[in-house]
Order: sequence, then structure tokens, then C-alpha cells
Amino acid sequence: MSFFLHKSNFLLRTVYPEFWWKIEDAAEPTIYLTFDDGPIPEVTEFVLEQLDRYAAQATFFCIGDNVRKHRDMLYKVLEAGHMVGNHTFNHLNGWKTDDADYLENIQKCQQELSIETALFRPPYGRIKKTQAAEVMENYAVVMWDVLTGDFDRTLHPDVCLRKTIQYTQPGSIVVFHDSLKAFPTMRYVLPRMLAYFAERGYSFRAVPQPVYAGY
Repeated sequence: MSFFLHKSNFLLRTVYPEFWWKIEDAAEPTIYLTFDDGPIPEVTEFVLEQLDRYAAQATFFCIGDNVRKHRDMLYKVLEAGHMVGNHTFNHLNGWKTDDADYLENIQKCQQELSIETALFRPPYGRIKKTQAAEVMENYAVVMWDVLTGDFDRTLHPDVCLRKTIQYTQPGSIVVFHDSLKAFPTMRYVLPRMLAYFAERGYSFRAVPQPVYAGY
């Protein structure tokens, strides 16, 4: 059974205030949907279909090796008007990885993406302070306000949906996964979550790209 917090911890936000947890400058109630671990055929395509129904924009934090294997899926994401971010090439846990290897893996992912992005999300949300200091020279480190838990096979889809709705607020950065592991739950939760908030006047936007030298 997985253990995780649906709502990002206040202490973590305090320890890492320079990371992006929420975006609260929108004039209207807005949710920032993000999808980690793709792109994957069928799974990412399902996500794109659901987003299109609500004219929703999102940000896809891509694993470089999945981009290498499914480049056509990356093109579909971009053609649909969504943003992409870097999620390392091999989904590395920063806490368990040497700094030099971690940074090299990020660069490898960037080369595979073949487009400029200044958005980075550490897999598992785990990154050392020393790694973050280097990464933030070129990227915004995008964490989350709400973790849906769609990857947890022990979490009933109805509970996943209820918790996601409960904790999502205007400005929330919400994490789903366009992965095979998450697909059974995600395909239940995502369309219902979109419908719920759309009916209440929310819009769905991509995480904005920060401006860095060279971007």
C-alpha cells in the first residue's frame, strides 16, 4: 500500500519556498493540471481527448526515454496546444542519485524533447538541495498542491476522485499520471474531475513557462 499526502505538506512548502506549489495570480478560478511519466500510446491519447472536451490546457512532464520510444505522442501533445516539462530521462529519484548523474539525466531528457522548456518536476518529488540549486539556474521546479494518487492501485477510484475534488482549490497544481500503472484509476477520475470543476466555472490552464536567459 502506498503512503502519500493528497495535499502538499505546509512544512515542505516552508522548507522549499522557491519551488512552485500553487499559482494564485489568475483573475478567474483556475486549475493547473499536470501529467507525469508519459507520453504513452492510448493513455496520453485518452488524456488529450478528455482535455479537448473542456478546452483545457495542461502540462505534461515527460520522461525522456518515453519520448524516445513514442515521439509521435509528444507531437500530439504539442499540436493540441499543451506545455511540456522535463521529468528526467529515466525517472530518477534525486535522493538516491549522485548529483552529477542526476543533472546529466535531466540534460539527456532535454535533448530528447528537442524543444525548449524551463519547467522541471523531480520524479517522486524527491530532489536534493544541491541538485535543486543547479536545476533552478535553468528551470522552475514545479511541485504540486494536490497529488491525486491515481498511481496507487489500493486506492479506490471513487476515493481518489473525492479526495482530489476535496483538496483542489483555485490556483492548485494537480498531478495526474499518463502512465500504464495509473491508467485504470486516472481514466475514471479525470473526466469526472473536469466535469465537476467546469460546471463550477473553473478553467484549466498549463503551468506558465518562466523566462530564463537563453530561453
